[in-house]
Amino acid sequence: MLPTCAAFAPASSYLTNTGMKSLVATNMIPAELVTEVPAALLSAADVATNTATAAASSTNLLSFSDQGQNLAGIFFQASLLPYLGFLYFLSFRGNRTPNLGNFGWQYLLLFVLGTIPSGIITKSVYGLSLANVDWLHGGAEALLTMTNVLIVLGFREAMTNPSYSENGSKYGNTPKFVAGGIALAFAATCALGTKLGFEGHSAFLYGIGNLPADTVTSLPFVMHSEPENALSIPTWAIHCSSVIEFLFAMDIIWKFSETTGNEKWKGLTWGMLPLHASGICACTYHFFYNPSSLQFLVELQAFFTLLGNLTVAIAAYRIADSNGWNLRELNPFPKSEVSPEGIAIDEAAALPYNVMETSESELVLAGKLAALTIGSSYIIKYGELAFDLPFSENGVAAGAMVFGIPAITAFLYYNRGKEETGEGFSLPSFGGKDGEGLSMADVKKFGVSGTLAYVLTELAFWAVAFPVASTALYQTTGHWPDVFNDNSDRAAVLAFIFTGANIARLLVPLRLGAALALAPWVDENIINRGGASEE
Repeated sequence: MLPTCAAFAPASSYLTNTGMKSLVATNMIPAELVTEVPAALLSAADVATNTATAAASSTNLLSFSDQGQNLAGIFFQASLLPYLGFLYFLSFRGNRTPNLGNFGWQYLLLFVLGTIPSGIITKSVYGLSLANVDWLHGGAEALLTMTNVLIVLGFREAMTNPSYSENGSKYGNTPKFVAGGIALAFAATCALGTKLGFEGHSAFLYGIGNLPADTVTSLPFVMHSEPENALSIPTWAIHCSSVIEFLFAMDIIWKFSETTGNEKWKGLTWGMLPLHASGICACTYHFFYNPSSLQFLVELQAFFTLLGNLTVAIAAYRIADSNGWNLRELNPFPKSEVSPEGIAIDEAAALPYNVMETSESELVLAGKLAALTIGSSYIIKYGELAFDLPFSENGVAAGAMVFGIPAITAFLYYNRGKEETGEGFSLPSFGGKDGEGLSMADVKKFGVSGTLAYVLTELAFWAVAFPVASTALYQTTGHWPDVFNDNSDRAAVLAFIFTGANIARLLVPLRLGAALALAPWVDENIINRGGASEE
């Protein structure tokens, strides 16, 4: 969700203090985003300055503009605009988005904002990354967890409360006040924490629930000692709850399609999948105790955040489009009260929800989530001490976790969609006849101009792919690729481009749309340029 996702769970960055005389141009790592809404959405706080080196002075802060020189920073910054677009389309009145759920997605921006002062403190006071300062790390993640709670509460109540359409939320403004209180508490912690004596590795919430060191070492399965930057039980609980709640949010939004009678809402669940992967990147990084050798997880999280914010924005646009949104909605002036289109949208927005029966109360559900969260926290924190893997900095295993867990989630939703509609997954449509979407047949209608426009859009993709792949290798290894003399560099660049090409297949409708938009210009300025000049 800046969506740990997410939604957006994009990461925030460190801002340069105006009173400082020097800047650190290296180690520009953004705070982790989320998107845990894994479940998405995980937090922008998670990956904050994960690769800060000993060469960086603890008195130096990183600037937001500097992050543009870092691949992860580029991805995170670029993810802000699509997330704002997502919020705009999601809020369209014709969608009947529950007020509290909509507020939850917007609250994520406050979470991103909150990672800025926490990142400044961790760097200027302790000379550490935010991921390694537990009391600030956990506090920032708490804002993300609150985001997911608001989303789940809002959408679930709209689906299950028979009086919601007439009387509104039975919770009133209480959840919003609680969310505001948590944000204020985090702000106070940032302001007063160092004065209260919190150290770099002080535990979040004083480490309540942590087992004594002697007890841990006495456990029969324990083979290793925890490093000092290990997450506390409260911080692991915040992470686990964010992931679990984001998964629950994906399920709720899938079911919301039945409540509204609009299948396009299922597309939002698919759009949240990359944000789920972004959150898994953060948890994987913490599982291996935040080693600099696994820096690629930071960049992967940033990439998944950008991809996820794009996919949820596309999904929200499709929902709004199906509910009557058009370009006239961008007009900032008051709409005509007698506009037929406006009246139709207002009437649709006033329709009641199709209430679904629920087999368990909010209290029972909260108890299950709490038990699952606490149990997962203890299993991960102390269970991993029984294995060598978390201490091995194994990139292959880390990659398997990052791609494997979201792949399982995608497979489950694919089967679910196949059982419900006979179709597991279909690419989103942007035009075409009767919602069939765009195809090469639409491009070919423009003749030579359409074909040439499509070729130009594909060439543009490949022209960008190599520089981006080279930059990714440089940010990961510290050197530019030598594709002529170094086989490993050549393989790495080709693998990156191959991966990007496969991901780009998901955007085929947009690429076809770009070709169609370009075709008239190609026809006028390339194909018929000579004929026009003769006339």
